Amino acid sequence: MSVRGVIGLAIIVATADAERLHMALRLAASHAALGGRTRLLLDDVAVPAVQIGGALLESCFELGAEIILCQSGMAAVGLEAGALDGRLQFGGMVSFLAQLENDRLVVV
Repeated sequence: MSVRGVIGLAIIVATADAERLHMALRLAASHAALGGRTRLLLDDVAVPAVQIGGALLESCFELGAEIILCQSGMAAVGLEAGALDGRLQFGGMVSFLAQLENDRLVVV
């Protein structure tokens, strides 16, 4: 389903808390299902939480949401890009915000 005029949504996950990650993923999947540009950044300490995303993470990918991992957060916990799902993207807060445009910004 695509809803005309849906404004983009940018979500920043700022903690490794599983409940917050699942809420962010549900929000991202729902927004992507409406046809809006959807980006989710797992910032710094939230990076390891990507490993608990499960079916919700898969839904986000299938619906076209972009899932971005903070590069400095990856380095801090020793995660290598090559060992992760190839659909993940990598960046940081500055590049994420630089691409914000008119998207709504939510921090969880």
